[in-house]
Amino acid sequence: MRTAQVARQAGVNTQTLRYYERRGLLPDPGRTGAGYRVYGPDAVRVVRFVKRAQELGFTLAEIEALLHLAHGGPDNCDATRQMATEKITELDGKIASLHAMRASLARLVDTCTQPRADRDCPLLHSLDPAHDTTPGEQART
Repeated sequence: MRTAQVARQAGVNTQTLRYYERRGLLPDPGRTGAGYRVYGPDAVRVVRFVKRAQELGFTLAEIEALLHLAHGGPDNCDATRQMATEKITELDGKIASLHAMRASLARLVDTCTQPRADRDCPLLHSLDPAHDTTPGEQART
């Protein structure tokens, strides 16, 4: 398959394929006599694997390790399990951060109807260095 065909079937652009080649995620394709890249039958599957792994939050370096494991790495899946466990921990941290951000926004919404002197906006305080306060001190907007 040529570059455009692989890109179209995998749902990426041609520059993405070239980037994956440079990173070693895709093997170097063969060339036609005219110099066109010719990809093997697994190219679309590999690119889709990479994109799905990225959607799950894996970095390209982690995906490279996953591809190695998928292509006959160790006999057991300890390394894959370790990587997945670390990713779960990372996602749990992001989820906790998102919950905290949501709580701040909910407080903002709740306080917006109050008179200006009674409003407490932790979101705006956290974004504006001019509103920095010392611990235990509460700033008002």
